[in-house]
Amino acid sequence: VQKRAAQDSTASSSRVEYMLSAMMDLKNNKRRAQDVAFAEKTTKLRKSIGHIKSKVATSNGKANDSSLRITLKDPDMAMVLPEVISKEPLGPVVRQGDDEWFNIVKWTLFAMLNAEELGVTSENAESMKESKDPNIRRLLGVSGVKGEWMGLPDDWSYNVIKLVGNYSEVFERNVGKDSPLQISRGLNALWKDGGIQYAPPLR
Repeated sequence: VQKRAAQDSTASSSRVEYMLSAMMDLKNNKRRAQDVAFAEKTTKLRKSIGHIKSKVATSNGKANDSSLRITLKDPDMAMVLPEVISKEPLGPVVRQGDDEWFNIVKWTLFAMLNAEELGVTSENAESMKESKDPNIRRLLGVSGVKGEWMGLPDDWSYNVIKLVGNYSEVFERNVGKDSPLQISRGLNALWKDGGIQYAPPLR
């Protein structure tokens, strides 16, 4: 019995090591550079997916898990387990020392988060300009803070929201419920919805 238990433990450990290795390849963008190696790992995963009983999830959220799952012949036969063993916050980055561009990128993200919280979307952004809510009016450049301090036109945030949407729209379209990845918001939800996303107001 002990021998069998040891064998099962070794096999399980090997499967976990293989899965973590495959996920790290995805994280480090080795998929593009090593298509053959990735294909081999995917093939092995297809064969072993039914035997994997470990409840170990990858460390940087669910994106890598989900991107690997949809490469399977039958994605529905696999699931992304909820356990998270570590964290890796991801976000927009800019070149060090480029403060002007850093401000634009930072406040663009803030504007998209504020838009979601205030209910402003790519579809209603135009009509929302008539809102009496001072927060919405400032967000859309109708009143209050303008874009001159960043070298942008007054309606810069309106243009962002109108063209690409608020944070929720962008998330769902690229990695969320409207994408093949089907990743839930989780901690990426707004603070009022159980997540940790919060942005200072445009004032």
